[in-house]
Amino acid sequence: MITLPEIEAAAEVVHRTMPPTPHIAWPLLAERTGAEVWVKHENHTPIGAFKVRGGLVYLTELKRQVPQLPGVIAATRGNHGQAVAFAARRLGVRAILVVPRGNAREKNAAMRALGGELVEEGEDFQAALEWAQDEAIAQGLHFVQSFHPLLVRGQATYALEFLRTVPDLDTVYVPVGMGSGICGVIAVRNALGLSTRVVGVVAENAPAYALSFRERRRITTPTARTIADGLACRVPDPEALAVIFHGVDRFVTVSEAEIRAAMRACFTDTHNVAEGASAAGLAALLQEGERMRGRKVGLIHTGGNVDREVLAEVLHEGSGKDSPLATRG
Repeated sequence: MITLPEIEAAAEVVHRTMPPTPHIAWPLLAERTGAEVWVKHENHTPIGAFKVRGGLVYLTELKRQVPQLPGVIAATRGNHGQAVAFAARRLGVRAILVVPRGNAREKNAAMRALGGELVEEGEDFQAALEWAQDEAIAQGLHFVQSFHPLLVRGQATYALEFLRTVPDLDTVYVPVGMGSGICGVIAVRNALGLSTRVVGVVAENAPAYALSFRERRRITTPTARTIADGLACRVPDPEALAVIFHGVDRFVTVSEAEIRAAMRACFTDTHNVAEGASAAGLAALLQEGERMRGRKVGLIHTGGNVDREVLAEVLHEGSGKDSPLATRG
C-alpha cells in the first residue's frame, strides 16, 4: 500500500499543473437521497476526469527515469488516454492511444486534440489492450498500464483533497473501472486513520470486479458492454484486487437504467454533466437509499466526458419523472 508521504509528493506534482478540484454538498441531492451528499468534482480537471492525476504522476516519473523516452502507448476508452496524452504533451513525449472500434467520438476527438495518435483496434477494451501490448514490443514503446502503483498515487491525490477536508464521511461510493481510483481512496482512508467505508460500484453489464470481490478470486466476463464505458472491464487487475479484497466494505451493482437515471439526476440537481461511469456512484446511493438515509456520504464525480447525442438521449428519457420534485416524500 502506498504511504501518505508518497501521496503528498504526488499531490505536489499534480498541483504544479492544476488546482485542487471542488467538493460540494448539494441540497437537491440531499432531498433526493435522504443523505448529506458531498460530491468530489473530478469533472473539473483539465481533461474533465480524475485520471489526469495519474497520468501526470506516472509520466513525470517515467520521464525522470528514461530521459530519452521514445514514446508511450496505452489502451483506453477515453479518460486514461486523455490523461496520457495531456501529460505526454507537457513532457514532449509521443503518445499512441488504442481504443476499441466504435469508441465515444468526443473522447476520441479530445485525445487527438491533446496530441495523441489514435488507433482503433478490437471489439472492446480488453482486445484493444492486448493489441497495444503487442504493438509496444513491435515499436519499442513504453506500455502505460491501466493499473499501476504510480497511477494509484496520482489518483489518490483527489482522495487526499477530499478526505482531509471532509474527514467524517460515513461512506464513499467509488466507481470501479480498472481500480486505480478506488485503490487510491483506500490508501488515503488508511493513511489518515479514518473509519470511512469504501464501497465499489460496477455496472450490471460489466460486473467482473464485483464478482471477484464476492468470490475472493479473479473472475473474468466474456463481455462488458455498458453506457458507463469507464467501467467496461472484463478482466480485473490482480494487484488492484489484492487491495480491494482488504479495503472495500462491499460492492453495489447498478443497472443500465439506474445509471441513466443517475445521469439525469446529476444534471438536474447539480447542473454538472456526468458520464455513465461517474453517475454510477449516485446510482448506487439511490439503490441503497434506505440504508444510507441520514448519513454523510461522499460521491466521486469521476468525469463528464459523454458524447452530446448520448447525453441528449438520456436527458430526454426522463421527461420530468425523476426530477427532485417527483421524488420527494
